[in-house]
Amino acid sequence: MLLLATDLDGTFLAGKSVYKQQLYRLMREREDVALVFVTGRGLETVIPLLNDPILPNPHYIICDVGATIVNGLTLEPIQPLQSSIEEKWPGHLEIYNKLKNVKGLQWQEVPQMRRCSFYFDTDTDLEQVNYISKSLDCDVLMSAEKYIDILPPGVNKGSSLMQLIKLLQISHQDILVAGDTLNDLSLYNTGYKGVVVGSAEKKLIEATKDMSQVYHA
Repeated sequence: MLLLATDLDGTFLAGKSVYKQQLYRLMREREDVALVFVTGRGLETVIPLLNDPILPNPHYIICDVGATIVNGLTLEPIQPLQSSIEEKWPGHLEIYNKLKNVKGLQWQEVPQMRRCSFYFDTDTDLEQVNYISKSLDCDVLMSAEKYIDILPPGVNKGSSLMQLIKLLQISHQDILVAGDTLNDLSLYNTGYKGVVVGSAEKKLIEATKDMSQVYHA
């Protein structure tokens, strides 16, 4: 069994239509390839994609930047992986209340579970964000120079994918990852073979330039 773990926006959903159609058709035809969506979206905003007749259906979905792991068909949580993440999460309310007044930080009005997501800009007090998050035993992930995600400790796209791979018992050499922004960096840090797409964030390109297992499109 082979496995493709891909980001959505800017990656699997991006590019010229003719190339996307070729990829989607290939994924539908290859029964020996498992497809995993790995996205910063909340599950609620991934579900409409599952009803798109053009897109191949994923076998698994890792969303909320790694904080949610579900079966792509039933949408049931993958246990015990999901429970392990849940146990590490202090809760939205506590995090939001401590960060809501940080200068330059703006709450993202999007569906989100086991994470708190904000926009930031050049005026944002990032030192304060990091200090507060550390005091709550949470990780801070920035990407695209405008997004900040507060996550349970040790939880990200890469860590959740590794836990899923371990559960599925798929060989390391049979996995390919793909992404385009810094919140995908953890996918490449796993050591799996990877592709950084051509329109990727410059900081991701820079961070992966010396990784021998990563191809830059």
